[in-house]
Amino acid sequence: MNKFEKISKEQFNKDFGYPDSSVYGESVYNHILLPKRATTGSAGYDIFAPYDIEILPRQTALIPTGIRVILDDDKFLAIYPRSGLGFKCKMQLFNTVAIIDSDYSGSDNEGHIWVKFYNDSPDGKTIKVKAGEAMCQGVIQQFFKTEDDNTDGVRNGGLGSSEK
Repeated sequence: MNKFEKISKEQFNKDFGYPDSSVYGESVYNHILLPKRATTGSAGYDIFAPYDIEILPRQTALIPTGIRVILDDDKFLAIYPRSGLGFKCKMQLFNTVAIIDSDYSGSDNEGHIWVKFYNDSPDGKTIKVKAGEAMCQGVIQQFFKTEDDNTDGVRNGGLGSSEK
């Protein structure tokens, strides 16, 4: 089973820093869009901005998406910059490609996917992405293990958690 879901409202409020009674937080949560492909030939699932984003030149922005992905054990989600934003504005992912492993969805943070963008605009342009606009794309890919693989580590955490 490969599918996208919203994280829980409780995890959303925790990660976004909203009190449980926040009207603005409730509105943002209710408008989170699940990733989807734009055309039948699209490899990538567009991942949408959960709120308006503005990134000044030579600055970064860490964006909680409000979503997670449930994947088969032999799959991962690779997140790439959206072609148009990279081409027009030189917006790029800070780590070039984000890899979301299949066991990430079982972490204490519910597998909440975050992306970090960098504005490398040579023209000094501020990048603006409106809530609900595609900001990056995720491609579900299969991976293979070697016959002598004996990995037994268990993940519990987010960014860089397998290094702990």
